[in-house]
Amino acid sequence: MKSFWDKLKKPFFVLAPLADVTDAAFRRAIAKYSKPYGPDVFWTEFVSADGLIRADEEGRKKLLADLMYTEAERPIVAQLFSSESEYMEGAAKLCQELGFDGIDINMGCPDRSIEKQGCGSAMIKNPARAREIIRAAKRGAPKLPVSVKTRLGYNKDELETWLPELLAEDPAAVTIHARTRKEMSKVPARWERVKRAVEIRDEMGSEALIIGNGDALNMEDARAKARASGADGVMLGRAIFGNPWLFHPHKSLPERIASSENSSLPHRRTFYDTLCELILPRSSSPAKISASEKEVVGIEERLKVLLEHTRLFEELLPHKNFAIMKKHYKAYVQGFDGAKELRIKLMESSNSEEVAQHIAQFLRKHT
Repeated sequence: MKSFWDKLKKPFFVLAPLADVTDAAFRRAIAKYSKPYGPDVFWTEFVSADGLIRADEEGRKKLLADLMYTEAERPIVAQLFSSESEYMEGAAKLCQELGFDGIDINMGCPDRSIEKQGCGSAMIKNPARAREIIRAAKRGAPKLPVSVKTRLGYNKDELETWLPELLAEDPAAVTIHARTRKEMSKVPARWERVKRAVEIRDEMGSEALIIGNGDALNMEDARAKARASGADGVMLGRAIFGNPWLFHPHKSLPERIASSENSSLPHRRTFYDTLCELILPRSSSPAKISASEKEVVGIEERLKVLLEHTRLFEELLPHKNFAIMKKHYKAYVQGFDGAKELRIKLMESSNSEEVAQHIAQFLRKHT
């Protein structure tokens, strides 16, 4: 089945589905400040298929809020999780009715509460059920491409046996988070295994796209990883924190901020780090531009977008805890004089008006 996936120029770059991060509010900000350059595909946060079908009216309304999107976010993929084919089929049908461009099935989330339902990473331990869930999504949404996001394995690397099970169901794409469930994010992503995933796909004669995921620090790094691994695309996740300009080729955060945002990532040097650095200067991407030529996003603009993001959160997701926004503040507010003081005040805020007051006071004092 032909779909938007077939129209993407390779390598393409997509936005990761991050729970309580890439919600409707943040995606709107990303669409506004990175488009039309990217991301090439948006993902929603993962949503419970069971809840969409079984929840009462109030619960279903909250879940549907996670599936809000705008035309500026197209193509957009709804990510679902379930271990029950009946509910996956019903939720996929709903997503098709809601106008999504595709459906993705989460088979990689390591959250214990998700795994207890037989979902997320637990799917890796039950290939037969995983394959049935893919078939159920296809039955529910016959007009939409179905993809899967997963890991190398559960307790150990099982790529050689796990990936062929998925490819046998002819998904449109498979995103490989290049770590096992046991490893979580405690070790560097093994991009050589993404390269192996591409080889397995080719050996099987599958047409599924392979998307690599893990430790892509910025767009330049993502391009290098795609080139080194042969992946059709790269999914960026944590690099988006505090940086809705991530996919914009002509704008960037100050270098020290862009690097420190990912300072929590394990970054022991691997063979692929060296290989990617060697490849990067020869990148032929049309978006190629040196960091020195980019327009650096200033403090005032960053704070303006932070406030805009916060107000969108309140407007679109009033049922969610305001504390969710605070994980963004550390990323937005760093690397400039007075940042720590402002950040402390923002972390103590309880609504967007307080955030606006703190930002206004800071700008009066420092600009």
